[in-house]
Amino acid sequence: MVTVRFLPDNRSASIEQGSTILEAARQAGVLIEAPCNGAGHCAKCLVRLPGDDLANVVVHVDAPVDAGPDMVLACHSHVFGDVTVETVQREETGLQVQCAGQAGDVDLLPYITKNYHAGADRTAVLAGDRLLGFEQGDTTTATYGLVVDIGTTTLVAAVVDLNSGAELAGASRLNPQSLHAQDVLSRIRFAADGGLEVLHRELIRELNAIIAEAASAATIPADRIYEAVFSGNTCMLHLAAGIDPAPLGRHPFTLVIRGGCHIGASDIGLAIAPAGIVYLPPVISAYVGADISAGMLASGLADLPGNTLFIDIGTNGELALAADGVLLASATAAGPAFEGMNISCGMRAAVGAIERVELAPDGELELGVIGAVEPAGICGSGLMDLVAVLVEQGAILPSGKLNGSGTLFADLIEKTDAGSVFRLSRRVAFSQKDVRQVQLSKGAIRAGIELLLERAGLGPGDLDRVLIAGSFGYHLRERSLISIGLLPPEAEGKVAFLGNTSRSGGEMLLLDHRLRPQLQDVVERVTVVDLAGDPTFERAFMAAMKF
Repeated sequence: MVTVRFLPDNRSASIEQGSTILEAARQAGVLIEAPCNGAGHCAKCLVRLPGDDLANVVVHVDAPVDAGPDMVLACHSHVFGDVTVETVQREETGLQVQCAGQAGDVDLLPYITKNYHAGADRTAVLAGDRLLGFEQGDTTTATYGLVVDIGTTTLVAAVVDLNSGAELAGASRLNPQSLHAQDVLSRIRFAADGGLEVLHRELIRELNAIIAEAASAATIPADRIYEAVFSGNTCMLHLAAGIDPAPLGRHPFTLVIRGGCHIGASDIGLAIAPAGIVYLPPVISAYVGADISAGMLASGLADLPGNTLFIDIGTNGELALAADGVLLASATAAGPAFEGMNISCGMRAAVGAIERVELAPDGELELGVIGAVEPAGICGSGLMDLVAVLVEQGAILPSGKLNGSGTLFADLIEKTDAGSVFRLSRRVAFSQKDVRQVQLSKGAIRAGIELLLERAGLGPGDLDRVLIAGSFGYHLRERSLISIGLLPPEAEGKVAFLGNTSRSGGEMLLLDHRLRPQLQDVVERVTVVDLAGDPTFERAFMAAMKF
């Protein structure tokens, strides 16, 4: 056994020789961000080994060349002697999260109601026809609900007055699970490897902090929140309920939770009313979850005339197509590049992140940086803009190769031992490896679009509208999506950005419980297209990777 001591936490773990620093950190309860779950390609788990401790570590994957001689990747640094490790946590302040989203008009008919009995001076709290309990006195004016969008990367919540339908307060935070595993598949693997309790506990703890924050802002007691609606992808709902999502990751992709049901708030440790309940909207499949069904509700997708493509662009690119009343849905493993992960200088949309890139008339690049400070990295929207500009100017060839020859940016493309890089600022560069990550992500979504249209007997020119949903999608621009090839050219002028429809659709379900069986009927009409099992997907994917 060897001992790994972590600073500045001053915690230690005794581990078997040959174990990694990341494994030791998890045993010691020290948080090291590792969104690729130890695969060795995100380079976010950098730690420092001071003094002579490097001699006791065997490094299997090198840190980035600019990381410093004493920096190593915790996930691929195997310990064979006692070491002291200094963790280096990146500060990301001012995280930008899109909370609002398009929603349809609803009547105010919540599932939670109250009846005051004057003779007994007590109030009955009802969930539909079921009695949740009694409260002393007349508490009918204090009836509240909660809607939560449990995103893979972010959490967005709002407290709602069920008597008036008014949104009283909201709050948003980073999903703490993303520090352990960034995308859905990595999270499933992490849970299957013994991390289920960690993922569930950290999520509920963060949700309770959000509830306390929102309730305080609304000046209401949290124990007067009687129903929460959890909207999110299928894996997130399983983790929120404390249910192992492992069956989602292997054929035949079995769902334990299909949604359209309630679970007890106290059963999962949610800090609302003791007898409170949590409604889980219906899910479509293992990889097309309640966030999409809620988005379909918020956008009115099933009732739109003509042909409409609905896309939630994120780590799990989810697609739905309404073709003259016929509903199809699918999902592609887009990966975390769009969230700024797996990108050498990628970061979330926080202060210091490049969120906009434009080519000025004088040929110079104009960078929009959150907080108007020196760039510290680039987030997903800035990444899409950057790639679009480079493609348009020929600095990225159709194959994906960075090309400085004969372009405006010849002086900005540098040759390094690790390959070509495009220098945006003193601290931020975009590498050939990063181009590949964008290719993989956009190629997966574009291939999904092509095959979904093909299954419906449509071509790109048959689309009447393209709806982009999600917190990340709201900050994208039509021109960039078309320039990089994520959307077909025929989508020009047809794209609308809806915002966080997972949250807004969840709020519709909270305010009018009659929408729940209606949405269930819509979900049952959806035909799920299994792209992984489609023999033509690989061909479409390879073609879609070209710029």
